[in-house]
Amino acid sequence: MSDAIRRATAETFILECEINGQNAALDVAPAERLLSVLRDGLGLTGTKRSCEIGRCGACMVLIDGQPVNSCLTMAYQCAGKKITTIEGLSSENGLNAVQKSFLEEGGYQCGYCTPGMVVTVTALLRENPRPTAEDIEEALSGNICRCTGYAGILRSVRKAMGASGEGGATA
Repeated sequence: MSDAIRRATAETFILECEINGQNAALDVAPAERLLSVLRDGLGLTGTKRSCEIGRCGACMVLIDGQPVNSCLTMAYQCAGKKITTIEGLSSENGLNAVQKSFLEEGGYQCGYCTPGMVVTVTALLRENPRPTAEDIEEALSGNICRCTGYAGILRSVRKAMGASGEGGATA
């Protein structure tokens, strides 16, 4: 993270926020989007660049615990916020329960949409440890998988629900 700290110029500003549990002070352009800051500026490439119009969910991150499309979020909107990417969901103890369930139940398919799906499901299970099928469908409505179907993804969510008393969304 320290490599990303730069000085502001006349065309930039210093964005102070927390990214994956670390304080950051980043020199960003006023029109820069969060997706660009994360991928191009910090090398956090788990957040995928895809549609760039907020339809596919591949760029989903958590901002203060809420799932947000980083392609639609201006960097300046993140001042003082806590941002969590797919990289920030795991810990030194390994993958969180949602990440593990996606691996174990075949929810990852090609893997391109998986980071966004995992971020969304993690937020869902933190807020609602026992979602109904309709709750899961609604939560994932902003995440598109173009590989096959959602059967593996839904099995993964159900397995993560049973992984712990808190919905399995903790690391």
